Amino acid sequence: MISLISFLEEWSFFGGSILLILIGLYGVITKRNLIKILIGLSLMDTGVNVLLVSLGYVENGNAPILTSIIKNNSGAFVDPIPQALVLTAIVIGVAILALGLAVTIKIYEKYGTLDISKIRGLKW
Repeated sequence: MISLISFLEEWSFFGGSILLILIGLYGVITKRNLIKILIGLSLMDTGVNVLLVSLGYVENGNAPILTSIIKNNSGAFVDPIPQALVLTAIVIGVAILALGLAVTIKIYEKYGTLDISKIRGLKW
């Protein structure tokens, strides 16, 4: 029982992030509504961000800031690069989502529908 709990503690972030990516991919591939496709893209973006943060996590790690409180610098430091990358990815993801919603509004104003199978030029 303890091994199951420790396994879930260790792999829950990886499993959750992969599950988010797969749910988003399912939404992008199977849905015909532009809003649902954008929601799928947003879920995939969130899943990738959670995966990157979980990859950079160090158990009992300290922030990579040298202070007088932490005397021993040989301890495990958390890698700041994944966090910085994810912060940048969040900003870019929000901007892409806003752009996608703006384009979706324009498509709705022009065609009167959000179904991609009914919009001329978006059929595949």
